[in-house]
Amino acid sequence: MKFGELKSIAHNISASLASGLGFLIGHHQTDIFGDASAAPEGFIEVDFLAGKVVGGTAPYNLAAAIEAYRLGLTELCSKHGVDPSAFRELTTRYESHVAYGPRFTVTVEDPAGRRSIDRYLGYTGARRDAHLGKE
Repeated sequence: MKFGELKSIAHNISASLASGLGFLIGHHQTDIFGDASAAPEGFIEVDFLAGKVVGGTAPYNLAAAIEAYRLGLTELCSKHGVDPSAFRELTTRYESHVAYGPRFTVTVEDPAGRRSIDRYLGYTGARRDAHLGKE
């Protein structure tokens, strides 16, 4: 299993939740950036392996969608020929930044300890470096 494949799967599931449309889980509309802005912490962090919010505060409907994404991850991994156990960690932190707007940071780690932290911009998850350079 190539680490790049894990990063691709992680980006896809994170961008699906960011888009607000939730096609991966059967067209379940959410507004994670709005909910993150409204959260006292100013962000929401999602553990896709557990299907839970692990940072910030999420309303019930968002928490239910995130739980469904755990099953969506299994299906997405299957389409890529990857076992979900290839991830030791798959978390994403969603926030809305005053200058940069909606953005999310994806953390991936495999069982061998290889780790990646990548930041994406907007609802579609464009690479940060492609638009703004380094912050």
